[in-house]
Amino acid sequence: MASHIGRRKFLATLGGVAAAWPLAAHAQQPAMQVVGFLSIPSAVGAAFLASFRKGLSEAGFVEGRNVAIEYSFAGGDVSRLPALAAELVSRRVTVLFVVSSAAALAAKAATSTIPIVFAAGVDPVKSGLVASLNRPVGNTTGVSFLVSELEAKRLGLLHELVPKVDLIAVLLNPNGLAFGNQSREIDAAARALGLKLHIERARNERNIDAAFEAFAQKRAGALLVGADPYYESRRDLVVALALQYRLPSIYWLRELAEAGGLMSYGTSVTDSFRQGGDYVGRILNGEKPADLPVVQSTKFELVINLKTARTLGLDVPDRLLAIADEVIE
Repeated sequence: MASHIGRRKFLATLGGVAAAWPLAAHAQQPAMQVVGFLSIPSAVGAAFLASFRKGLSEAGFVEGRNVAIEYSFAGGDVSRLPALAAELVSRRVTVLFVVSSAAALAAKAATSTIPIVFAAGVDPVKSGLVASLNRPVGNTTGVSFLVSELEAKRLGLLHELVPKVDLIAVLLNPNGLAFGNQSREIDAAARALGLKLHIERARNERNIDAAFEAFAQKRAGALLVGADPYYESRRDLVVALALQYRLPSIYWLRELAEAGGLMSYGTSVTDSFRQGGDYVGRILNGEKPADLPVVQSTKFELVINLKTARTLGLDVPDRLLAIADEVIE
């Protein structure tokens, strides 16, 4: 009788242990790694996010399956970046992916230990993000793409589109890190082409409205919108005003041409997001930022919106159509 009771106690104990195994196993599973995603605009385009996730997947990570992403957006307000970066750091994310040089500098100021991967358009060495392109040192690396260096090319393409226009309107953000370089590049290109410029500085929506009124008063015949994340975050407003004032315009991002802008020329930011996602994935797999050289994106694209050209009554030269990477009908 005693041995039978003992055997029953043993089986009950064994059953309790067995029931606890799933809980114990679950408790021992490592927590899902988290990527902190910081951007200036209030949202990121679906194509950008898809490209970023593609880069992650190439390194073996799928959002929601084996990695989580905490998104943080500044709503176009650069001044919010330091607080947002600090908040992501306080959540102890595994790695930070930051879009724009301003976001990267805010993240670097917030942490010297959490790895940072940037996608930025300002020289990362001159801006102090990394020690060198080949040997970044520290906790920061990423993808660098040309921005201000292409303003002269954009002005040349705009002049080729509307060769009879001699006064070009220019919209620049004085708060942008690239502002100084942009101004110099555009001025030099205008002198070389024999063009006159009317530059307006706009850091908010009120400034943007006033700038377009000034362009109209000066009778500018075309518009170059300087590359800046804030203007990307207000692309619907900028594109709508360009159409309202019937200004043939060139932008730096294909997304602005897709939104109704006439023409865009610049680095493929979509491809930069893929490269950034790949670097984030490699860091999640154990590699260190200091061992990952900064990638210099070299994929450029010219996009022309023929629908907008027809709205403006413009005939796009055959040469531009021939060299365009995409023509939107």
